[in-house]
Formats: sequence, structure tokens, C-alpha cells
Amino acid sequence: MAEHSAPDHKHRPAANSAAPLHSRAGAGGGLSGGLSQPAGWQSLLSFTILFLAWLAGFSSRLFAVIRFESIIHEFDPWFNYRSTHHLASHGFYEFLNWFDERAWYPLGRIVGGTVYPGLMVTAGLIHWILNMLNVTVHIRDVCVFLAPVFSGLTAISTFLLTRELWNQGAGLLAACFIAIVPGYISRSVAGSFDNEGIAIFALQFTYYLWVSAWGGYVFIINLIPLHVFVLLLMQRYSRRVYIGVFALLQAYAFLQYLRDRLTKQEFQTLFFLGVSLAAGTVFLSVIYLTYTVALYAISAVYFAGVMVRLMLTLTPVVCMLSAIAFSNVFERYLGDDMKRENPPIEDSSDEDDKRNPGNLYDKAGKVRKHVSEQEKTEEGLGPNIKNIVTMLMLMLLMMFAVHCTWVTSNAYSSPSVVLASYNHDGTRNILDDFREAYYWLRQNTDEHARVMSWWDYGYQIAGMANRTTLVDNNTWNNSHIALVGKAMSSNESAAYEIMRSLDVDYVLIIFGGVIGYSGDDINKFLWMVRIAEGEHPKDIRESDYFTPQGEFRVDKAGSPTLLNCLMYKMSYYRFGEMQLDFRTPPGFDRTRNAEIGNKDIKFKHLEEAFTSEHWLVRIYKVKQLDNRETLDHKPRVTNIVPKQKYLSKKTSKRKRGYIKNKLILKKGKRPNRKTV
Repeated sequence: MAEHSAPDHKHRPAANSAAPLHSRAGAGGGLSGGLSQPAGWQSLLSFTILFLAWLAGFSSRLFAVIRFESIIHEFDPWFNYRSTHHLASHGFYEFLNWFDERAWYPLGRIVGGTVYPGLMVTAGLIHWILNMLNVTVHIRDVCVFLAPVFSGLTAISTFLLTRELWNQGAGLLAACFIAIVPGYISRSVAGSFDNEGIAIFALQFTYYLWVSAWGGYVFIINLIPLHVFVLLLMQRYSRRVYIGVFALLQAYAFLQYLRDRLTKQEFQTLFFLGVSLAAGTVFLSVIYLTYTVALYAISAVYFAGVMVRLMLTLTPVVCMLSAIAFSNVFERYLGDDMKRENPPIEDSSDEDDKRNPGNLYDKAGKVRKHVSEQEKTEEGLGPNIKNIVTMLMLMLLMMFAVHCTWVTSNAYSSPSVVLASYNHDGTRNILDDFREAYYWLRQNTDEHARVMSWWDYGYQIAGMANRTTLVDNNTWNNSHIALVGKAMSSNESAAYEIMRSLDVDYVLIIFGGVIGYSGDDINKFLWMVRIAEGEHPKDIRESDYFTPQGEFRVDKAGSPTLLNCLMYKMSYYRFGEMQLDFRTPPGFDRTRNAEIGNKDIKFKHLEEAFTSEHWLVRIYKVKQLDNRETLDHKPRVTNIVPKQKYLSKKTSKRKRGYIKNKLILKKGKRPNRKTV
């Protein structure tokens, strides 16, 4: 007995060691569940990777806050912040009925019915929850850090979607990719309080719910007859309901018509062909919809090609496809070693075959396994090739992480309202002209003062200066924008009439000729002209602002219409007296690299009110009408100086006066009677 039991006992550990990992963990030491199971370790590892991806994505979006401060970026986020502040201060009902009288003067704007409130409601809800938990935080800070927080949720939703479509390893890689990819960070840095900050998360999570709940279409289909039944009860029957719901009956009637017209054999052939075609269409549709990533990729590539800004929609699918590719490579070159460490359990009959290689007959019920050529080739991959490929993939991933960090730090972490320049020694200069000018407007102008500027700066003026604007970034009224463009493009007298009709108190412009800022109003001026010409073609013509050679120049060779328009005069007022350095003449524009052509600029209806430190923002006050308007013609001169000095002939004895230029009467001769 002992001799026979020993071999059996000797083979048990081998069988146990060859068993899968979960079988060994379940039999060891009486431990069950938790981290003793491979699933527990796998879940812990996945949770750790997702947490680190969230942390990396959140941290990489804080460069702007660390270098500058917690501030709202760009232009549109300022309107979103102002709306969210109104929501948090007055409540949701007042927000839905909010009429903004400080925008589009004198028209105003109905905010509640013209915005998508999802972003504002999300930030307001988070602010309300934090206050309920006695966590004191300003609504501005919630708006600043909303996008970085949701970037972590985007990573998790991308992981769930990729895992549902492929596997868990690809999902973890996709989560890490989308957490730091520049295409997504460009619209979700701290301070970028815009819809894209939460839209990508909502997009990815919606795709995940759609894919994971594939059978949900049955519920939607069942709602159709119920909806029609309710419409009939409400007496809202229409022809569209009949066409949409009873199309099947029409198809059946058409088949009955064909049956009456065709023979039985012809009808069967036609019916079989139609059913086959319908089945093939349904099959291809299902196959097409099953590959959600392919559908997502095609649509994302199309929208990204239409508009560069929509490259954001292409970023998630690129991260998912890249993660799938890397996952396959790692499984291909690292999975073989794992399989060799844990080979499958071999049957006892396989051991007998190894002992008796000369046995030419198989046992009943056994299927002999044949090794294919591909498996032989895979077994032939040496460790050197695997190590080289693995190292190349890891180096590529490290270079990708460094690239993403560098791009995020240098390209996407500078708020547009605060500029920075660097000296030769690497020190940094902060140019805070925008907030300086907006703060001046807030502190030194009347609460109801109306500021005219180009529409790019409307949201910032309303958000930071809290003053009434004529146009802003909503751009819903092209005629109103064209009127502002006409005022900027006209001469001072014509522009003054437009500004008086719009009750303008101040005019704000952006001028970058001193520091070389290329985004100023002179570079945008042609768009003002074109929009104004579209509404007022008789008064404004774009060709008048070009030279006869078709050039747009600000020097002496520039067009006289350009050199005398309001925008030119406001930009270069007193600039002709400024010499920036010894190498350039006075009035040298660093942005256009030219010496301005009109240095003797004087205003009649405007006066300079404020110019920022680096001349980036200039504000002019519109003068009121004079009490007495000046005459156009030359006034009559009353103090005529005589040619010779008059000497009086009066003396002490003779005090009679003397009439100057006394008329002299000449007596005529009497006519002779003879001549008559």
C-alpha cells in the first residue's frame, strides 16, 4: 500500500502547483476572500492606478495657479463665473429668470433662456454641498478647480468604457493617457471654467452606460406604443403618428398586394430575397454599432477636422485606441512568460503518452492536441527580443509623460488676463495690465457707466469691472456689433455721433505696440471694418483702408482713411512722442515693426482717461456736448484797427467835436435854360 500511495502523494503537489492562481490561493492556509484572492490584489492595483491617474491629472493642471494665482482664464469663462456667482447668490429660480441689463446696452440679454445651465448648476451644487458641510469656500475657487477635479472623473469613465470594450489592462492605460494628454488639458486647466471641463466626462460616461446596457433599446421600443396610446387619450392624433407607428401595417398590405399580383414561386423568391437583405442590413448594423470605438473614432475625426478647437473630441478615442495597442503589445511580449510559469493542468493520459511515445493509438474520447506553426513561432521568440520591445514601449511611455508635462507647463498654463515675459537671465516679469485697467474702471467710474469696446472683451469688462457693455462674446446681434465696428472705423466726428446715440461714456481698446503684443485691436481692426461694411456698405468700405498696392500699413505710406480713423488715433495717441530704445525712432510700433505715420494726433470729442503701465489697455472718456456749439463759419471781426492813428483836433479852447469821415455834400450846377 505504501509503495503505491507514495507515487500518488508525490504527484499531488505537482498538480496543485500547476493549478491556476486562484485555485492555489483558495487552498492555502485557510484564507478566503480579501487580498488572499488574486481578484482582491487586482482590484487594489486597479484602484491604486486610477487614484494615481486622478492625482497626476489634477496636479498637472495646477501650473497656472502655482505661477500666478487662483483666477478665471480667457473670455467665456468669465461669463460662466458671473452666471454661477449670480446663481449661488440669488438662487436657481432667479437665475432662470435673470435679465442682464449690463450686457448689450441698450438691448440687454435674457440669460436664463440663452445658456446651457449644466456647468453653472454643477458648480453651484458643489458650493452648496460644501457650505452644508461647513466648509467655507468662495464660489470662485469652486469654479477654478472644477475642471481639474472632473479630469479625474474623466479618467475613471474612460477606464470603464475601455474595459467594457476591450479589457482591464487597456482601460488602466487609457485612464493614464487621458489624465495627462495635452489635447484634453488645453480645455481643462485650473481656471478654465468652461463647458468642456465637464463635457468630456459626461461624454465618456454616457458612452459607457450605452455600451454596458446594450439591451436598453427594448425599453425604448416598448415606450413607442405606450406613447401613441397616451396621445390617443389626449386627442392629439396626427398623420405623423399614423405614418410612424402603422408603417408595419402598410408593409403588410404591400406584401398582400404583391401576393395577389405575382405567382406563388415568384412571391416566395422575392420574399426570401427581401428577408435576406433585411437580415444582412440588421447584421451589419449590429456589427457596426458593436464596435463603438470605431464609430466614436470616425465621428471624432470628422468634427476635429471641421474645427481645430474640436480636437478635444478626438482626444478620448485616441487615448483609448493607444491604450488598446499598448495593451496588446504588452500581452504579446510579456504574456508568454506568465503562461510558462503557470502551465495548464495536464491529463494523466498525456503523461502516459510521454512515457510511451511509441503508442500510435489514442484513447476513446481523447482529442490529440496539435501545435500550430504560429505557436511554434511564438515559442521561438527569444528573451532578447521581448526585452528590447518592452524597453522601447516603456521609453515611449516615459517620453510621452515628459512631453505632456512640458506642453502643459509652457503652452496651456498662462491665463490670458495675466501675461508674463522672461528676461535673458531667466527672471520673469508679470504684465497685469488687464486687471489693472478693469480695476480702475470699477473704482473710478460711475456704477452705471457704459463702456464701448470690441466684443472680445465684453465678458471680462462685465465680470471684473462690473460695468455695462455694448457688445460681448455672445455675438447674438450682428447689427449691434457692426455699429460698434463702424464707430471704430470712422473718423472722430462720425464716431462721436454713433457714441452719443448709444450713450457711451468710455471707450476701451487694447494696444500692443509697446510690448509687442500681437493680439491687440489694430491687428483685429480689419474684422471690425468687414463686419461694419456688411451692415453699412455705403459708409464703410474695406478697400479704403488699404494702400493702392493693396497693403495694410500703419506708417506714412498707409491709407489716409486708416490714419484718421478713431481706432488708429486712440491706439497711437501720444505714442509718437515715445522712443522705446535708442535703436528705433520715436513712435516705432514693435508689433507691426513700423514707425507710425500720424504722430500729431489730437482729439476733439474724447480725452484720455487711463493708460495701463505697459500701454496695453487704454481708456478714453467721451466728452459731453458743449453748452454753445462752435460756429462752422469765421466769426465777424468788430475791432478793426485803423491804418493811421487818429489825432483829435480838440483843444482846451475849442471843445467842439470832430466828426470823422464826415460826409461831404457837393452842390450841382443849375441847368441852363437855353440848353433846355
